[in-house]
Parts: sequence; structure tokens; C-alpha cells
Amino acid sequence: MLTLEICLEYDRKRTAEAVYEAVGPDNDGYVESELRGKTIVMKAEADSTGAMKNTVDDLLACVKAAEEAAGLASLPEEEGE
Repeated sequence: MLTLEICLEYDRKRTAEAVYEAVGPDNDGYVESELRGKTIVMKAEADSTGAMKNTVDDLLACVKAAEEAAGLASLPEEEGE
């Protein structure tokens, strides 16, 4: 059995909550998620590397869509960051 833990940390708790709520329904039964302040902790298990890759690909696609909906992916970089 393979196990993977992904931690996503955001600048604001409100953003973490929005992403957490958005991806939760898609991951039910596949990924365990927990919200810890400004951080989302996600744990996945799979029997093979192929199954883990598929789970992680789907998970990251959902996270990206949630971040885009929250306006994170399109924020311009500021000088000094």
C-alpha cells in the first residue's frame, strides 16, 4: 500500500477554507482531508503507483480549479515576492 500526504498552505485562512470546501466532495472516498488553520492536509492511499498517480492527478486538478475560482491562479506577482 502506498501512502501520500500533501500539505497546501495559503496566506489566509479564508482561502484555505474555500479551497477545502470546494475539493471535499470530489475527494470523498479517495482522499482524506483536514483543515488546519491556513493549511489543508490531504492523505491518499493506493495499491499501485498507477492508481496513486491517477488519484493525485485528479486531486491536483480539483485544487487548481478551486484556486482559480478563488482568484489565486490569476493574481499578478508583486515586486519583491
